[in-house]
Amino acid sequence: MRKHGVDFADAATIFDDPLAVTVPDEGTEESRFVTIGSDAQARVLVVVYVWRDVRIRIISARRASRSEWRQYEG
Repeated sequence: MRKHGVDFADAATIFDDPLAVTVPDEGTEESRFVTIGSDAQARVLVVVYVWRDVRIRIISARRASRSEWRQYEG
């Protein structure tokens, strides 16, 4: 996530966003999910993650592209 300039702690805050949009990631055999949401710094991020038992394991996080931003704004 350093590559994208997004800290793990910041990425985790998008799960507190009531307007976040989550969809399954159909491109993998593993049950991954993609969430677009606003972090605590008001940046719109895209976070890819999996559920491991009762915890979320973040795979990647980055700033949203323009089209992803539009999806988030609905």
